[in-house]
Amino acid sequence: MSSLLLSPGMLWPAIVRRTAQALECGALCPIETVTTMVEDGGVRFIVRQVSSLVRKAQKRGTRSAQPADPFLPYDPGLFVADVSETHVALLNKFNVIEHHLLIATRAFEEQEALLDIDDFTAWFACLAEFEGLGFYNGGVQAGASQRHKHMQIVPLPLNAADTGSPSLPIEPLIRASGAPRSADVAVLAGLPFAHAFARLAPASAPVAAHAALAAYLRLMNALGLGPAASGDKPARQAAPYNLLLTPHWMLLVPRMAEHAQCISVNALGFAGSLFVRDCAQMETVRRIGPMTLLERVAMPRATKP
Repeated sequence: MSSLLLSPGMLWPAIVRRTAQALECGALCPIETVTTMVEDGGVRFIVRQVSSLVRKAQKRGTRSAQPADPFLPYDPGLFVADVSETHVALLNKFNVIEHHLLIATRAFEEQEALLDIDDFTAWFACLAEFEGLGFYNGGVQAGASQRHKHMQIVPLPLNAADTGSPSLPIEPLIRASGAPRSADVAVLAGLPFAHAFARLAPASAPVAAHAALAAYLRLMNALGLGPAASGDKPARQAAPYNLLLTPHWMLLVPRMAEHAQCISVNALGFAGSLFVRDCAQMETVRRIGPMTLLERVAMPRATKP
């Protein structure tokens, strides 16, 4: 396990300070959005209309088949902190949510490699510094736009302007689930697609990292996602998936497709936060419902005999 370099109380001030500097010098390019709330399946979904995604998709289409790795080297204007010997914390250049943090490996590792103790150690060191939601896009079909392994954190609440809603839209489903307060594999009754859920006991960051790694491997094995029978080292996932993580729980969702109705979905979709490109896509979300959209990109939930 790599040693931590992040001092307690250092991260959040560094994020705020770097954000101001990056905005001033143009390193940070926030994407303007209009937010709409859409209720479905007991969840008050946050749907952000992101017109800039059209231009971003056009730019992506002009790139070569092997795009440059944005983390090797990373933009120094986006650097926040050295987290550990193996990971650094960076601002997300094209952020929709303010103070969106990326925790990237210093050396290149594939995004489809299984998460390991160094990943969870760095992740929990950051999660211990402010209230946030960790998420991971395991593969292109799960919404990953970069091959270089990186975890992500966004601050909570996900929609600070909506003071009447939970800090995380899927919280009502977690509270109503009755899932055991242990690391056992469970499911949330309100989610109509394949997934696995585990509660985590609050602990110091190093202890929490080891417990989270054990829970992650249990959830991956329960869903048949890893490791792939390829002999690759480090071991790779058997199929794409999304992971949501807080100090209190973990949710893992296997993926079948990257988008439905031309609407892309990443891990934040399963937390109750969706992004659409234009008014037509917003209307599609309203018409079919956000939960149905998630069903169409996830794997079918197994039915009991």
